[in-house]
Amino acid sequence: MTGDAPRRSRRGASRLSILGLAPFAAYVVLFLGLPTMLALSTGLFDGDGAFTTTNLEALVDPVIVRTFWNSIWLSALTAVIGAVVGAAACYALLDAKPDGPLRTVVDSISGVLAQFGGVMLAFAFVTLIGTQGLLRVILQNNFGIDIFASGVWLYEVPGLVLPYIYFQVPLMIIVFLPALEALKPQWAEASATLGGTRATYWWRIGMPVLAPSFIGSLLLLFANSFSSYATAAALTSQGQGIVPLQIRAALTSETVLGRENLAGALALGMIVVMVVVMVIYSVFERRASRWQR
Repeated sequence: MTGDAPRRSRRGASRLSILGLAPFAAYVVLFLGLPTMLALSTGLFDGDGAFTTTNLEALVDPVIVRTFWNSIWLSALTAVIGAVVGAAACYALLDAKPDGPLRTVVDSISGVLAQFGGVMLAFAFVTLIGTQGLLRVILQNNFGIDIFASGVWLYEVPGLVLPYIYFQVPLMIIVFLPALEALKPQWAEASATLGGTRATYWWRIGMPVLAPSFIGSLLLLFANSFSSYATAAALTSQGQGIVPLQIRAALTSETVLGRENLAGALALGMIVVMVVVMVIYSVFERRASRWQR
């Protein structure tokens, strides 16, 4: 009898744990599983519910290919810039006290700016460097510098680089700083004891250990940029230069390129890209977690 009580207690704790996961499971089903099923149902079936590959054939159309390419290079560029700048900021914060005022301010600002997007961010850049933006007018009137001499790039796909970097750098600080803090001081001490310099320590110990975390963070930034919609929708009102905007155009048009349910096919293409990125991210994250224990 004495052995039954602990078993019943463990079973009760297990049931409570499963119950505690119910809200998260519901969230995953509603906001991940259901949209994925809708993308499959609309991308692989026609308006009458019959299976078809016509919608998927639209993915090789030159317009759609160019749209995916725009999304990929924009995401890759902003991810690389955000990762490099964010990693440099994390390195500068290494000597700051975790509970000190500097770290507190940086952590707070990073948490806010990483989520600062959409219409607010687009409006901020329009008022700053738009055609009548404050900085643009100052540069043109006082210094004769016209940042739009070759065209108003702010409202096109290249104009999304600056706004995306704005929230990519804080996100990098949030996800990469714990990896830097996980470097054990004993490793640096052992390197110095063996006659290694600071450069030797970073080249032979620090960088190899941090490489999986850095690449994982880079992939996370890529996924964050690739799936962004609100900022691009508010800033680039003309054309459908990236995939999320092309999906919007497909949803608001009766027919796009003569194909029904093109939005589902585009969403399915995005899901494939995101799944590949996140699988690679999980591989690097598992490798990085070994050094953070």
